[in-house]
Amino acid sequence: MLILGIIVGLVVLVILVVLHELGHAIVAKRNGVVVEEFGIGFPPKAWGKKLKNGMLFTINWLPLGGFVKLQGEHDAATHKGDYGAATFWQKTKILLAGVVANWLVAVLLLTGLALTSGIPKIIPDQFSIPADTTTVSTPVQITNLVDNYPAKKAGLQTGDKIIRFDGEKIDTVQQLITASKAHRGQTVAVEYTRDGTTNKVNVTLRNADSAVFGAGLGQQDSIKATWSAPVVGVVTTAQYTWVTLQGFGNLVVNFFGGLIGQLSTSEAGRAAASERLNEAGASVAGPLGILGVIFPAASEAGVAQVVFLAAIISLTLAVMNALPIPALDGGRWFVSALYKVLKRPLTKEKEEKIHGTGFAVLMLLVIVITVSDVFKFFK
Repeated sequence: MLILGIIVGLVVLVILVVLHELGHAIVAKRNGVVVEEFGIGFPPKAWGKKLKNGMLFTINWLPLGGFVKLQGEHDAATHKGDYGAATFWQKTKILLAGVVANWLVAVLLLTGLALTSGIPKIIPDQFSIPADTTTVSTPVQITNLVDNYPAKKAGLQTGDKIIRFDGEKIDTVQQLITASKAHRGQTVAVEYTRDGTTNKVNVTLRNADSAVFGAGLGQQDSIKATWSAPVVGVVTTAQYTWVTLQGFGNLVVNFFGGLIGQLSTSEAGRAAASERLNEAGASVAGPLGILGVIFPAASEAGVAQVVFLAAIISLTLAVMNALPIPALDGGRWFVSALYKVLKRPLTKEKEEKIHGTGFAVLMLLVIVITVSDVFKFFK
């Protein structure tokens, strides 16, 4: 399952990045900018072909995304067909085309989920149209077990899905909790599924007021729709966009607040700062975490979870590239806009220095997050 999850993750990431770059290429071509190369994966090149329109199409050995190479990519370029020779509005459209492409992919994926298995309800007040909404709940699942308590003693495992309890069909977490308390001190038959196989085990419950069963329980609600699915897809994507921005803001505040807090003269202040840094680290995942943990878990949960994860990653790519971060699309637009407002020339050397520094910082962050992912494996 780990290998399958990694393969699925690579395929999804490549497709999402290629669609992002395709957005740039299409809009660039429509605005008179020459597209010199469109690559799937990153060099070294494995195969290439010159198309009739003069563009070089390549497939490369590093399956980590894709790229588009435009003629005269620097703002200072002035030849016909150069990106730099385009108007500011044309550059804006070209740079934001990738953002729009990823945002629309998220909308389409969430719309598809709304029509089929349902969009997982992960935020409060998640949008739906009551007249056209069906709430679908997953089976009650064991999320964690307490040592030396009934559920674990009986052989139940994390991930098991409870179907029946003492012969009674279980539909909600609260129903199982109520049934457990009603049978405290008794031995009951628990029917569950594991890896698609249905099993049954006898569990002797504790005769106590709490922790009768001894397991953490979880359940996921999903929102299904019919005619309103496109509306639900668009509005839900907008809601997730805002939540993503809030999450990024909290990450930045915790990270830099934690770093500054390490300079505190009090031990309590440094401890609080360390906690903020830990919180920031726990809220992000690098390539290793995404491919080695998140995608394998989603693949095991089913196709719907993989599609939902793809929608979230596509949305995250859109949000991150819209931010004014040097080396990313939003950063390139921001730098061009700033120099235009200041009425100062943006030379090739200045542009390379700004975005080169930004890229180096991003790579450093990727390395730090990847190291953090490695340590998470051994916790």
